[in-house]
Amino acid sequence: MGNMNQMMKQVKKMQEQMLKAQEELGTKTVEGTSGGGVVSVEVNGHKKVLAINIKPEAVDPDDVEMLQDLVMAAVNDAMTKAEELANKDMGKFTGGMNIPGLF
Repeated sequence: MGNMNQMMKQVKKMQEQMLKAQEELGTKTVEGTSGGGVVSVEVNGHKKVLAINIKPEAVDPDDVEMLQDLVMAAVNDAMTKAEELANKDMGKFTGGMNIPGLF
């Protein structure tokens, strides 16, 4: 029975560490860019967009479609980086297994 109690304590400790790591992801940020940096998007580890920055040279009233593409590319770049950050930070708890809904 002692082994079971010890194992339960370890599981509880790991759960607490996972929750803390998930909370910390919200404070970490990554930046995605496109067009050589004329559009940048900042995203936190919870995949929430925090900021979108567009340099004036990216704005061409005659080519709005290009700006939309640049914003989309920057958002996708940032989301990919946020996913990599989450996988890196949480992977130590899951042993590299991708557990749906965990993060």
